[in-house]
Amino acid sequence: MTVRQDIHSSGLPILCQSCEARHRGVCGALDPDHLVGLAKVSSRHQIEAGVELIGDAEAIDSYSNVLSGVVKLTKSLSDGRQQIVGLQFAPDFLGRPFKVESEINAEAATAVSLCSFPKAAIERIMKESPELEHRLLKQTLNELDEARDWMVTLGRKTASEKVASFLLMIARNTDSSIDPAARSASFDLPLTRADISDFLGLTNETVSRQLTRLRADGVIRIENKRHVTVDSMNRLEQRCGGRRARQPPFE
Repeated sequence: MTVRQDIHSSGLPILCQSCEARHRGVCGALDPDHLVGLAKVSSRHQIEAGVELIGDAEAIDSYSNVLSGVVKLTKSLSDGRQQIVGLQFAPDFLGRPFKVESEINAEAATAVSLCSFPKAAIERIMKESPELEHRLLKQTLNELDEARDWMVTLGRKTASEKVASFLLMIARNTDSSIDPAARSASFDLPLTRADISDFLGLTNETVSRQLTRLRADGVIRIENKRHVTVDSMNRLEQRCGGRRARQPPFE
């Protein structure tokens, strides 16, 4: 189910003042006038897990900021097979500027909150705001770096290192309450075991075995099969076997 809430205000919208995308996402590049103008044509949506946000080869008529939850990006082959090629978290920008059609499928992996705005509005502001273009370019380059790092993870890391790298990425991007002093995190896995296996290029049995090993070694705790607690992020990092996993954008 999708719930729409239009945002209109003559001043800086209250929702924008506390919005993560306003402080850490692309909207942080906008001056107050542009932000108010964009807010007037924006809408917020609550999307249930499993709902497709945009399909492959579908015409692009809007963009969104991810406010909460996790979005799964996939590519499809002609025979119907799919491969997970990325995940997006708050406050990522969802959409590909300057494209007429989408080249990926985007699906809500968890319950997702989005702030959406018309394609024409954001592309008009981009022409008037070099800082917004710069911010979008920076996100694109970050995603390119992440894709290259993930190629290393998939091609060279061991099964144990792959699972640890996945958990570290999720911990850093879904738990906003990470204690900088304790370096701990707690989160629900946003993907099923089958999706995790697909994302990492492993079998379900291998993923389950590596999670069990991390739990037995005291690196993680798992409750109800999906809730993960990491008491020491440093210990999890040490099990990744290489460069650190995905960092939040614009930090």
